[in-house]
Amino acid sequence: MRLMKRDLLFVVERLAASLDERRLEIVARQRGIKKAKDNDSIAKLFTAYLRRAEEGALSGLLVEITILHAATRQTAAQVLRDSATVYKVDVAAISLKVKHEFDAKEKAKLAPKPAAKAKSPKARKAA
Repeated sequence: MRLMKRDLLFVVERLAASLDERRLEIVARQRGIKKAKDNDSIAKLFTAYLRRAEEGALSGLLVEITILHAATRQTAAQVLRDSATVYKVDVAAISLKVKHEFDAKEKAKLAPKPAAKAKSPKARKAA
């Protein structure tokens, strides 16, 4: 089901309002929203950002804030596993790919380096 922008805005505003100040500031900072003055309210700045945001940004925020809410009720590892399941992320394939990349980097470190080329007679005279 596709939500319209006003519906997304409504849901995201309500969810964001229920976040504590510290978590809301983290989400806002990821979007480049910072307090200009000490008396600025991060909640007001974030609400202004939401009202200008496109549907795609609002959808992403909906997912992020939902995960943050779930994380306050469960362990972070469980939230990540549940999120991976819901969004059908093949965690095993990603883990295997990352493992292969790290193995390749380690192998490259251990491989003998080619010998440095000897300087030509002209290069020796110039030096």
